[in-house]
Amino acid sequence: MYRGQDFPRFLPMIRQRPQAWAELKGNEFYPNIRGNVRFYQTRYGAIVVSEFSGLPQVTESCRSPIFGFHIHEGNDCGGTPERPFANARTHYNPSGCRHPYHAGDMPPIFGANGIAFSAFLTDRFRVDEIVGRTVILHDAPDDFTTQPSGNAGAMIACGVVRR
Repeated sequence: MYRGQDFPRFLPMIRQRPQAWAELKGNEFYPNIRGNVRFYQTRYGAIVVSEFSGLPQVTESCRSPIFGFHIHEGNDCGGTPERPFANARTHYNPSGCRHPYHAGDMPPIFGANGIAFSAFLTDRFRVDEIVGRTVILHDAPDDFTTQPSGNAGAMIACGVVRR
């Protein structure tokens, strides 16, 4: 349990080798997307650090792109031309929770001139539970309301979590 006097220091942890990682690649419509997601297990939960490049850009003001970001149940990024990454399946949800309380629901990714960086702490999963599962970047922001998956749009990049 967290106590104010023992505030955790996370930055030194993310300078170490991660316990797991995923390399994401864009589908045929977004071939320039590349991403690296690293997972670190701590006693407080899992730290997730992600970096992306080649993201779609928008030139209009007040329209910076926001992308849904989830761990999915599938264990490969295969699919069809009509449904890229269909084998990633649905959000990782071992407890049968309603959206946005799935274990695989993560904060959105905010694009900035085609790149993005994110780091957060979650207690929704342990790193060892997600090894072999897929990480998906969607083309729309998760609305955190629509069932069952937040209306986050098409899957535009995928990677498998590895050790």
